Amino acid sequence: MNAKIDISNVMLKTDRLILRPWRLEDVDDFYEYAKVDGVGQMAGWLPHENKEKSLMILNMFIEEKKTFAIEYRSKVIGSLGLEEYDENELPEFKDKKGREIGYVLSKDYWGLGIMPEALKEVIRYCFEELKLDFLACGHFTDNNQSKRVQEKCGFVHYRLVKHETRYGIVKDSWLSILENK
Repeated sequence: MNAKIDISNVMLKTDRLILRPWRLEDVDDFYEYAKVDGVGQMAGWLPHENKEKSLMILNMFIEEKKTFAIEYRSKVIGSLGLEEYDENELPEFKDKKGREIGYVLSKDYWGLGIMPEALKEVIRYCFEELKLDFLACGHFTDNNQSKRVQEKCGFVHYRLVKHETRYGIVKDSWLSILENK
């Protein structure tokens, strides 16, 4: 079952990062990376065509209280959300508390180990503080960067699924699982 989540008063820290709720003043940083071709498509959405689109989504992040801003050197460079997973896709987990993780990182920061660092801290938070039983995480079969991030964080491929992107394309995706042992 999907666990209730509210990160509106949560701040997590790693050696290099701060994971915190989004703020309206983050819109310029958000738009800066969300407008870049090749960033959103890796997560199933198209580049933002203007700052108004980024502001609309930023407001949704704030209202929904389930998405962390990833801050590095006083700049927001990505996001990490604790999304609801599809309970119909994973009926065998109906008696366990879980969430699905989704993330995106500015192209300027790919390959620096930032996303595994952020994800490991959120996993710790989910298992130690929220007491979740499992986390799901997906990646398109052609997204080797996300595959590597998930492997580094202990996720194991669980099932191949079809995922419809926000721009209407259906792609093969690996759904991976990490259980709280």
